[in-house]
Amino acid sequence: MSMEGKKTAPIGVFDSGVGGLTVVREIIRHLPNENIVYFGDTARVPYGSKSQNTIIHFAEQIIRFLKTKEVKAIVIACNTASALALDAVRGEFDVPIIGVVVPGARAAVEETKNLHVGIVGTDATVQSGMYTKVIQSMNPRVQVAEKACPLFVPLVEEGFKEHPVTQEIIEYYLESIKQSDIDTMILGCTHYPLLRSKIKAYMGDRIHIVNPAYETAMDLKALLEEHDMANDGTDEPHSIYRFYVSDAAEKFRRFANTVMPFDVPTTNVVNIEEY
Repeated sequence: MSMEGKKTAPIGVFDSGVGGLTVVREIIRHLPNENIVYFGDTARVPYGSKSQNTIIHFAEQIIRFLKTKEVKAIVIACNTASALALDAVRGEFDVPIIGVVVPGARAAVEETKNLHVGIVGTDATVQSGMYTKVIQSMNPRVQVAEKACPLFVPLVEEGFKEHPVTQEIIEYYLESIKQSDIDTMILGCTHYPLLRSKIKAYMGDRIHIVNPAYETAMDLKALLEEHDMANDGTDEPHSIYRFYVSDAAEKFRRFANTVMPFDVPTTNVVNIEEY
């Protein structure tokens, strides 16, 4: 592909379902000229309870699919897949791939004043210990408390964001971490920014909340500029956003419309097992 072709080529973004749309939202906000191809693995969600080998296999299939769309870079917009599959797939494909764990960890390390950082995430992300490893490789003096909040994802996906039960579950999961010494907390799952205002209200102003979706968009911006692949927007007046899922396209589209700042176009179903 010529360099000129590369600049207008889309960014591939994938997630186990709808959570990665929070990352897409930040990319659109901060890199408005970029075209995006999004894949949500709605047939096989959730990833949080699956083994590492399975998640690597899923990620490989999805990357092969995204490569058929000639993407110039790929964002794994899923903490579980970033934690468990990023290193494995990076060596396999000739396209730059970034995840959401490193950008979020870096922001927390830069932000914390008392060197106590909290992470909330899925079971798989927390059990992988990935955030603790990455944070301590950046600054071994930082102490990390990880907390699994498995019910947050289904609450968001089923549209319970405004329901009182969600408030109760936030308090149930976060009480111990709120009482701890942390001054910074990472939303270690791409669904969680959709609960950010409620989590922030419960945690209070003393605790800084890191949204890895924003930090990942910033890292993507830096990566594209470094490789001279950023789209300057001269070719097309409007960016093109395409959405693919492995199942339940209409349910995905309805949910996506509550997250995205525009009407989500038709969402196409892909038989991901073919890739």
